[in-house]
Amino acid sequence: MNEIHIYTDGACSGNPGPCGWGVVIHQKDSDTQELFGGENNTTNNRMEMTATLKAIHAILEIEGDVHLHTDSTYVKDGITSWVKNWQKNGWKTANNKPVKNKDLWQELISLCDKRNVMWHWVKGHAGHPDNERADVLARNGVMKQMMQTALQETAKQSKA
Repeated sequence: MNEIHIYTDGACSGNPGPCGWGVVIHQKDSDTQELFGGENNTTNNRMEMTATLKAIHAILEIEGDVHLHTDSTYVKDGITSWVKNWQKNGWKTANNKPVKNKDLWQELISLCDKRNVMWHWVKGHAGHPDNERADVLARNGVMKQMMQTALQETAKQSKA
């Protein structure tokens, strides 16, 4: 059986601020796939989740056992533990506050209903090559957002 190993990470310059996400996907008898992107004025937790969502979307039609490795306890604990109570409590936390990133959690639940994902936590910035690569890709996403913002500002100034 094909095993798919996914490594995800999010990064921000400011929180909120320009942020990025990165994904490394390994599967047997296939080239490594890398994905990255970003958004302006968002949070690191949203980027951690976005990386996870982009990764699962990328492998949705590929057969095999999915192992998702994340350095985000927010993502891992959220999907494997907290989300059940949030749903029961009408998307409220234990402190009776609205769950942040509800839209992303609902999308992740929907994807996990289609694919069985085995969740693994890996310590961030501890030298794991695939986690480090996902971090580099996420930081590339941050830089891409910062460059796009700078280009937009330059274009506005030249029109003025």
